[in-house]
Amino acid sequence: MKTLCAFLMIAVLPQIGLSQKDYWQQEVRYDIQVALNDKQHSLKGDLLVEYINNSPDTLNYIWFHLWPNAYKDKNTALAKQLAQEKDNVKKVLINDPGYISNLHWKINGQNAKTEDDTANIDMVKLVLAQPLLPGKQITITTPFTVKLPSYYSRSGYTNKQFMVCQWYPKPAVYDRTGWHQFPYLDQGEFYSEYGSFKVNITVPAEYVVGATGTLQTRDELMRYKEIGLENNNGKATQYKTATPGKLKTLQYYGERIHDFAWFAGKDFIIRYDTLQLTERDTVEVFSYGQTSGNKTWKNSTSYIKDAVRHYSKWIGQYPYPVVQAVEGPKNLSSGGMEYPMITLITSPNAKEEEMDAVITHEVGHNWFYGILGSNERDNPWMDEGLNTYFQFRYEAEKYRSNTILASMIPKDLKELSEPDFQARIYEVLNSIPADKPITTGSTGFTNKDDYGIVVYVKTAVWMFIMENVLGRDVLDKALQSYFTKWQFKHPQPEDFKKELELASGQNLDKYFALLDKEGKL
Repeated sequence: MKTLCAFLMIAVLPQIGLSQKDYWQQEVRYDIQVALNDKQHSLKGDLLVEYINNSPDTLNYIWFHLWPNAYKDKNTALAKQLAQEKDNVKKVLINDPGYISNLHWKINGQNAKTEDDTANIDMVKLVLAQPLLPGKQITITTPFTVKLPSYYSRSGYTNKQFMVCQWYPKPAVYDRTGWHQFPYLDQGEFYSEYGSFKVNITVPAEYVVGATGTLQTRDELMRYKEIGLENNNGKATQYKTATPGKLKTLQYYGERIHDFAWFAGKDFIIRYDTLQLTERDTVEVFSYGQTSGNKTWKNSTSYIKDAVRHYSKWIGQYPYPVVQAVEGPKNLSSGGMEYPMITLITSPNAKEEEMDAVITHEVGHNWFYGILGSNERDNPWMDEGLNTYFQFRYEAEKYRSNTILASMIPKDLKELSEPDFQARIYEVLNSIPADKPITTGSTGFTNKDDYGIVVYVKTAVWMFIMENVLGRDVLDKALQSYFTKWQFKHPQPEDFKKELELASGQNLDKYFALLDKEGKL
């Protein structure tokens, strides 16, 4: 999530490997109906999720995340974490709380019992009346109502825009180490099961919606494309509904994804373009900007396309049919937040190079966390750090710049070759004090500055060391193999290490030991 410009304005490796043939993961298939009440800032929904037990274990319960409850009062894990940050103390008072309510759980049509998590109100245990055997599935349903908070920490509303993230009851991950029933946090992100989503979103007809997945409502999609093409060519045409005062329902579908977020605004300026990745593969590109937003947003679709083009070349081809970015309100804790196929960008003052970098970083998370679904709470470096390394490569190649050091880079440095420029940049980055080891989990940091320095920058420095040890071509080959083998799965650190060793033919123990090193590398 948190981009590096924000950070400056700003666990342990598993010991047991698991072969691919022994690997398993659970599967979920969602069917959700949700309606927005823009006057009450609330959602009313119905959840149906088919839960498939692919594990070798018999399950007697399923943990569910109730993320909206993290915004409910000052006693939640989120509120306590934010209280440690001086900028966020007032927010912890939560004058406009968020929460989820009106849950009535059923399993295969029969009423089901739940048990509260005594430590966290944003977790609940769904008790299974009949054990769920390996290879079997159940259908879980519940209505739900969400009161959205004023926007902060990724979700909520402003006067004219709704950021609907972490909004539906969501099964926690069950993997070979057991359940991962952790509470929602601002610093420390997600770990989610892969599956498919069918989501029907009902909103007042005046709203433009951007969401995970592909829009199935053809008339609306064609209208977005028509307006978006005009605006991408320099116009600023706003969407106007033919049925003011009415409601509309938009249908979305996505598969091989582990989350669903959506954004609604009355004043969005839609931009649309396409990206031809191969002779047979075309990706649709949308962006949704503010009428009085950042002037650099006019280039948003170009930045999105360039990000997808570079990451596809370096790591592996973008597998989804659409990629999108939304211009949102300023966020004190980040420059943006990623979700599958769509990202929220919250950098209203970014100049062109910085905006390009922010969008590239957030779009890049489609690879690191979206497609390669590592556990961000335990191993944030596998998400943020690897992504930051490629963001830095993108900036160096395109601009001879670096988000962290942009204001300090002299003109003569920009005239160097890309490899020499990178070497000089990383020499400086490695001098930034970074006390904790890279393998520190998200909850092991007491403030966002240390989190940013270690998880983002120190990991990128380590990756640059690996580039020099292995050679860039070999490192890229390893990443591409890692991507091919682990896409839409939950890789662990030892899986990443194995691919680097296979590609290089080297034992890399001493270099991976650096991940546990305190101080600079």
